[in-house]
Amino acid sequence: MLLAAICALGSFAEMSPARAADDDAAARAERWKALQTAILGDRKVHDGSGVIELDAPPRALDAALVPIGLQLTGNEPIKAVYLVIDNNPSPLAAHITFGPKADPRSIKLRVRVNEYTFVHAIAETQDGKLYATQKFVKAAGGCSAPAGSDDQQALQDIGRMKLRLLGDIAAGKPIQAQLMIRHPNFNGMQMNQITRYYTPARFIKSVEVTYEGGEVFHLESDISLSTDPVIIFGFVPQAKGKLKVAVRDSEDATFDHSFDVPEPAT
Repeated sequence: MLLAAICALGSFAEMSPARAADDDAAARAERWKALQTAILGDRKVHDGSGVIELDAPPRALDAALVPIGLQLTGNEPIKAVYLVIDNNPSPLAAHITFGPKADPRSIKLRVRVNEYTFVHAIAETQDGKLYATQKFVKAAGGCSAPAGSDDQQALQDIGRMKLRLLGDIAAGKPIQAQLMIRHPNFNGMQMNQITRYYTPARFIKSVEVTYEGGEVFHLESDISLSTDPVIIFGFVPQAKGKLKVAVRDSEDATFDHSFDVPEPAT
């Protein structure tokens, strides 16, 4: 009987990982279902294959600086994308709405990931259809990782911005730009390494980019955006002009900057 009991225990141990995996998969599916309802209501979400691609590392090198890329690959005009990090304390990392000056085919940013999780990207067409894709990312501790060794140092030059054009400018042709924003994005979960108290939350809520008065994109964010965000986006220059950026954070502080766009090559 003892041998039978040991064999039975062995069989249970062999089945346990599979059962645990099934339970985990079911919990993740239920989590995503709940998030869909909370973020998108009762709208139907279609398979995003051929419409949107999500580029995310299977295992992040730094959970506080996880690079995310969204590529729109279909022919349907897309007006907005959602980026959802399922298991983060605030799952909706970004809602990006594209304007008439945008080239929406590719946008990249960096986020914090708190634990092993699915990341979902949802594209919304001009007529309101939703298409989703997902990637599983292994990362942990990104939301509690400090923005630096000292809070005051992290706040230095807050709101300072830089912009770099990635390529040659040609009139009417899309070009990518890299926007760098100085902001610690404190999320309330980070412990000050000197005082050992939690740092009060202060994070970017929105980023608005326009070109010659026309909207390129509007980004609504929350605590999942990384420290000192870097956003790579596309726009379509027609002539020499101004690219303007307006940033608002959770303390209602606003930071504005204008960048000169050179005359396109003929």
